[in-house]
Amino acid sequence: MARAAMFALIAAVALAGPAGTAGSDLPPKAADAASAALDAAPISGQAANPPVLDYDFFVKRVQPIFLSKRKGLARCYVCHSQATNFRLQRLATGASAWSEAESRLNFDATKRFAVPGDPMESRLVTMPLESSAGGIAFHPGGKHWVTREDTDCKTISAWVMGAK
Repeated sequence: MARAAMFALIAAVALAGPAGTAGSDLPPKAADAASAALDAAPISGQAANPPVLDYDFFVKRVQPIFLSKRKGLARCYVCHSQATNFRLQRLATGASAWSEAESRLNFDATKRFAVPGDPMESRLVTMPLESSAGGIAFHPGGKHWVTREDTDCKTISAWVMGAK
């Protein structure tokens, strides 16, 4: 359920009072339905039926972003193959891509920073995104995306939303 709709529903239930009581603005069935919707609502930004993060999309579209160079910034890989919570596998000497086994480990590591179905709750999106665009204020590697319309931001957001 969208956040705005959730907040409207919460406000309606709170203002209406218990179903069927004096002062309730909602008919009993509507209030009961609203309460049931709130009880069933997911917590912490997770969708009720979150999408499955697709491994093939990750390997073909997301993982290459970690190796791409951005003007004035290091590649994601430079920091994230070392002492960070989000740890990518180190490339073999002379390699320009990860092996299948390394990609599987990268996929597992990357999933920990994604909230399936909610890119703006996913640190994978919000850390490198400018705070003025909804990102987290500090990212040691700098802000790679000025807006959510950046191609790489949109690609990672699409993966978090379940793109295949």
